[in-house]
Amino acid sequence: MNKLTPLTIAAFLLFAAEGSLPVNAQAKPAKKSSANATSAETGPVARGRYIVEGVARCERCHTPRKSDGELDIANRLMGSPVQMTPTYPGPQWALRAPRLAGRPPGTDEEFIRLLSTGISRTGRPPNPPMPHFRLTRDDAQAVLAYLKSLPR
Repeated sequence: MNKLTPLTIAAFLLFAAEGSLPVNAQAKPAKKSSANATSAETGPVARGRYIVEGVARCERCHTPRKSDGELDIANRLMGSPVQMTPTYPGPQWALRAPRLAGRPPGTDEEFIRLLSTGISRTGRPPNPPMPHFRLTRDDAQAVLAYLKSLPR
């Protein structure tokens, strides 16, 4: 067994435990879109939904939680106190995640710049724990289209 194999197995198990990678996944060809599919199911809004919900998982920080700790889906992406605390105190730690549903903060161009360059509307990177994304412009526009499609 070579040295990389245990590391590869550990990484696979980590992703499988998180639910990001099915344990018994088999490669399947992508389904072709049917002629009856609407543009909302296949266009930028659908791509944005995939990125927000499946990849970035924005709801973990931007959705408030109920008293039992579960996400309050009725207020999905409406902003929330940040549940994580830093390992050591720092003045730049965000205490609240802003509302994203309906109208994300800033102008459209500022929001796209944040997602594509990691620079916020203040001209600086966002405060932790917000990751510094480097999405393509098309993906950032798709995320914005999806968020704007949600009720406020």
